[in-house]
Amino acid sequence: MLDPAVRPGDDVILSVKDLAVHFPLGGGLLGGHRLLRAVDGIDLELKRGECLGLVGESGCGKSTVALSLLGLLTPTRGRIVLDGHVVTERRSVDRKRLARIAQMVFQDPYASLNPRQTVRRTLEDPLRLHGVTAQSEIDGRVAEMLRHVGLRPEQAGRYPHEFSGGQRQRIGIARALILNPKIVICDEPVSALDVSIRAQIINLLLELKESLGLSYIMISHDLGVVEHMSDRVAVMYLGRIVETGGWREIFERPAHPYTQTLISAIPDPLRRAPLATARGELPNPLDPPDGCAFSPRCRYAEAVCRREPGPSLETRPDGHAVRCWRADEIAGQLPS
Repeated sequence: MLDPAVRPGDDVILSVKDLAVHFPLGGGLLGGHRLLRAVDGIDLELKRGECLGLVGESGCGKSTVALSLLGLLTPTRGRIVLDGHVVTERRSVDRKRLARIAQMVFQDPYASLNPRQTVRRTLEDPLRLHGVTAQSEIDGRVAEMLRHVGLRPEQAGRYPHEFSGGQRQRIGIARALILNPKIVICDEPVSALDVSIRAQIINLLLELKESLGLSYIMISHDLGVVEHMSDRVAVMYLGRIVETGGWREIFERPAHPYTQTLISAIPDPLRRAPLATARGELPNPLDPPDGCAFSPRCRYAEAVCRREPGPSLETRPDGHAVRCWRADEIAGQLPS
């Protein structure tokens, strides 16, 4: 359920404290039980009108965070405050109220739309579910939203297969916005699209953010997208936040070796020297390494890194926070 309003700060629309989502798994033929720590104690804040980029490799827990914020997963522990309302750990979450605060744009526009429903039906259903009954009002809101996303109202009678991939994602965006939410979680919204279409969707999201006063969480493994859209960035690795800060600080002076690795993957034809790279693969989340989870892949790792999980993620006066024993030493060492 949503508890009575709590105000963590007028400029903060989302506050997440010590969020953890653990999944107990059976032991299979060998017996026993194991625990998958998909998200393992993270703190986040989203300010009104801001875009927060949440980045990391596949499997790091980004989408689990998103589903928890929407009330679709029950956290193991932690506290989520959405627009002044506490989302409790109980199973009786008021999803109708949550839906009027936060919505999601999904990754795959081909799979996220019902092929048997017209666009009009896709956009009408949420309105009817939330008490809008006058057909004239429904028709007006559907037409207005289609215009917002760059489609024509007369296209509302068509089915998803009659649209291109980029147009389908515009329909997905319209569906997310039809209830006038304040927060939109974009889960890899352009990764399934052709490269030629991605910039159009990114620019559309930015235009809607400004015109409708939205706050975004942009989930992506592609730092190129995040750099273009985000005001602040939070970097996840194996269920934990390892670095946060303003986008310029993150991209120009990354202080965690994993962030440096992600930045090195951004295509840059002007780069004169290779940037930091990580060794090996992402560890098995069922059997994470001792100490810092990134230490087996880190070129800076020392004995303390393999022994201790890393310092607490404390935000500095400049808004930058890093979970790394050698952050001050290695920050800004990327070759130009």
